[in-house]
Amino acid sequence: EVQLVESGGGLVQAGGSLRLSCVVSGDTVIDYAIGWYRQAPGKEREELSCIVTSDGTTYYADSVKGRFTVGSDNANNTVYLEMSSLKPEDTAVYYCNALSKFLSNYWGQGTQVTVSS
Repeated sequence: EVQLVESGGGLVQAGGSLRLSCVVSGDTVIDYAIGWYRQAPGKEREELSCIVTSDGTTYYADSVKGRFTVGSDNANNTVYLEMSSLKPEDTAVYYCNALSKFLSNYWGQGTQVTVSS
């Protein structure tokens, strides 16, 4: 069974940085596209970034482009999301998602990011 575990969330002041990690177990991360999403209270889940771990292709939503960077450590089955210049509106629960070429879809449990003004 594929499992995803996020970590690295916390409380940070506006303008600060955090690094989120998503560790994949039960399969090799190179067989998946790994996406990062967030959901703030009362809002829909928003896709932020994605990386195709087999070739490094990345995607960023306009809301985070230039501030967030996604990367993968395939040897350790881990995908990262480096977040900088954080704003209070970045406050949300952040999730990672794994999507295989067979359209198998897995979610982590989420990690809370709170940005204070």
